[in-house]
Amino acid sequence: MTNKLLWSPGNTNTNLAKFKKKYFNKPEDCTYEQLHKWSIEKKEIFWDNVWDFTQIIGQKKDKVFEESNRFIDSKFFDQSTLNFAENCLQKNDKNSAIIFYNEQKKRREISWEELRNNVFKVSNFFKNKDIKKNDRIAAILPNIPETVEAFLACAQIGAIWSSCSSDFGPKAIIDRFKQIEPKILIISDHYYYNNKRINTLNNINLILKEIPSIKNVILIPYDNSKIEKIESHYTNWQTILKSEDKFEVFEKFNFNHPLYILFSSGTTGYPKCIVHGAGGSLIQHKKEHTLHCEINENDRVFYFTTCGWMMWNWLISCLASKSTIVLYDGSPFYPNIDYLFEIAERENINFFGTGAKYIDYLRQNKLNIKKEYNLSKLKTIASTGSPLVQESFNYVYDKIKDDVHLASISGGTDIVSCFMLGNPLKPVHSGEIQCAGLGMDIDVFNDEGNSVKLIKGELVCKTPFPSKPIFFWNDENNTKYLDAYFNKFENIWHHGDYCEKTENNGYIIYGRSDATLNSGGVRFGTSELYRVVENIDNINECVAVEHNIYSDTEVILFIKTNESNKLDDKLIKKIKLEIRNNLSPKHVPSKIFAVSDIPKTKSGKIVELSIKNIINGIKIKNISALQNPDCLKEYQDVYKMLNIN
Repeated sequence: MTNKLLWSPGNTNTNLAKFKKKYFNKPEDCTYEQLHKWSIEKKEIFWDNVWDFTQIIGQKKDKVFEESNRFIDSKFFDQSTLNFAENCLQKNDKNSAIIFYNEQKKRREISWEELRNNVFKVSNFFKNKDIKKNDRIAAILPNIPETVEAFLACAQIGAIWSSCSSDFGPKAIIDRFKQIEPKILIISDHYYYNNKRINTLNNINLILKEIPSIKNVILIPYDNSKIEKIESHYTNWQTILKSEDKFEVFEKFNFNHPLYILFSSGTTGYPKCIVHGAGGSLIQHKKEHTLHCEINENDRVFYFTTCGWMMWNWLISCLASKSTIVLYDGSPFYPNIDYLFEIAERENINFFGTGAKYIDYLRQNKLNIKKEYNLSKLKTIASTGSPLVQESFNYVYDKIKDDVHLASISGGTDIVSCFMLGNPLKPVHSGEIQCAGLGMDIDVFNDEGNSVKLIKGELVCKTPFPSKPIFFWNDENNTKYLDAYFNKFENIWHHGDYCEKTENNGYIIYGRSDATLNSGGVRFGTSELYRVVENIDNINECVAVEHNIYSDTEVILFIKTNESNKLDDKLIKKIKLEIRNNLSPKHVPSKIFAVSDIPKTKSGKIVELSIKNIINGIKIKNISALQNPDCLKEYQDVYKMLNIN
């Protein structure tokens, strides 16, 4: 069945069209599928052209792609050099590079000239503290302009950046940063969330005790004013910026030089330290921004994210397209539920990115955004973090903007980019991601490793791409790396998403394949269940997991209702009826329980596997990776009750 057509491209003079015209003799006869096939089969030519077309600054030398027998050993641009920060700091004028908002409606603006100067001052400080190439710099910071400046200064001198958002607890921070032994820690004095002022320094002594590699602490004042009290052995960020000394050299590093370390969510053990390269991240992001997202110079780009989610890294790279990035720190629903669109209108935002759950929440609360706000400059809305359900696709066009390119995107921390994303030259169909990214050799496999279409299966990538991790930190013989992605299909990247390729050559993500449900022999993804349940009045969120019983399994559904409502027999009956009518009797859960909250990672992803482990009596090793671990007790109580019965 073809999903509903929601949008068709009106502008055919896009960057993607120009790219086709430049590199094909008859671009009008070249479909996207043919272009994608070429980008896979001719990797050397394609990525060489992407470098030129997106105007990457660097020294391109020798072979573009060196294939190896092993996926992880293949190299892109291995003799080429560049400086990531130089690519992000090409402009040097009074126009806006960064615009910042927070919950208190405070607005700050950083010009390109100011951004460059601040980066040079911070990198000079790093050099004076004997920070060398490959040394690690760690940050526990909110999404403020200073975080961007610190990161770019780190990249400028070839040090390796790693960040957690300010809401991470001490154990989550220690579990991550202790593994990579940073020399410098950058932290803010406080931050705000939901109008609550939170002191970030409460756990600093414990962190420093547990991570002895940290020799210097830089303290950033959140509100850009004087810090009330600062320890004598800490460095005040403002002192660094008051200095006239700058380091203005952009040394060229190898294309595959480490840029940053991102972490897996770590709900099944210590977080894995995923090291991404400067060139791979840059060229992949520029391909996505330029060709797939139509982000151009002077565009204003917003993505709701924290510094602990890979979408922050993705957003910062937009500076390399000479676009202005718009940062927001705080709850997306404070001071009002539609505050982010208030910012979008005021700042004439062209690209608005957020998580799927945010759009779901607006829909459930029946907000009519297009009636309240003028979004005439908005070209693209991007959604990621979890599958965007059909109803939310429809909601965007009905209640936010009818002439907008809605780009549902999917990738992850593992690749710091996207496997599938938007396409400004293809129509948008309800519930579908439009296409595979250029250069990304993705497919959908069944359990036997055969390619399937119109059938749910495992998302895989069959050949290498530039933004694959260059390695995992402290991973002897790449054991963790290989186990993470290559233990299911030989020498083929297994991503762990349950996926279907549609007749439109689009994709539907059904959630994590390791959290899929099996009821009476029928295997189905969690998102199709959530789409039905979360569309029922008075239900905010839900999560479903598989419970092992003897030699069989059953599906258990947990419901979070609106505050004024509760899960009673009437609502349970309605839930089961809706699931039965919209999906099938096999989809109806065996048991339904009410919970006050649903556990999520720091980046807002529901941790179905953690709940599944609890319900099946398996201990969770690292609850500090969660933003709301207190709610786990409710699930543990359910486990006890299930075993009594």
